[in-house]
Amino acid sequence: MGPGDQRRRILTSSSPLLTVDALVAGYARPVVGPLSFTLARGEIVALTGANGSGKTTVLNAVIGTARIFGGRVACDRSAGVAVLRQFPVHLKEMPILGAEFLSMTGAATGAVPALVRSLLDVRVDRLSGGQYQLLTVWACLGSPAALVMLDEPTNNMDPGTVAAVGDMLIDAAAAGQGVLVISHEAPLLARIASREIAVGR
Repeated sequence: MGPGDQRRRILTSSSPLLTVDALVAGYARPVVGPLSFTLARGEIVALTGANGSGKTTVLNAVIGTARIFGGRVACDRSAGVAVLRQFPVHLKEMPILGAEFLSMTGAATGAVPALVRSLLDVRVDRLSGGQYQLLTVWACLGSPAALVMLDEPTNNMDPGTVAAVGDMLIDAAAAGQGVLVISHEAPLLARIASREIAVGR
């Protein structure tokens, strides 16, 4: 177990879902921090900043794929964690239906948003980039996970779909999920975010 792993601990259920305290993180060297914030159930916290400022590195530090040089990350993994990476893998050959894909990820296939419902009977490898992105966003938000982390969830989406994702995020927070979101869509964040955390050195 490395120094970074020693700084990650499981929180009790009464604590915030995520606590980032004076975090300095990177890979071969630090690229972001120090940064501090908390995320509780019912909140949408947005990480903002210029390209290359370290937003994705913060998320990677939370999930354990970036090195923690200082500070700590405490995540309530017992409540469940769902993560959407910036470029989710979209295989050229994926002969399963959208509904089967969601079942495999543990996401709800019953009461789903209308735009997602239209994808349930379509083969995943026949979805456009934006449609696949929407399906993977719901795979996270429709899962039992209390903490959802989304890195650029609206990539490849048209304005109408971006608005629908905003509705999905608001509904998820209202249902008690805590959402950490990285996005370059300033109007979307202005609409949905409980707080915006500026990232940069």
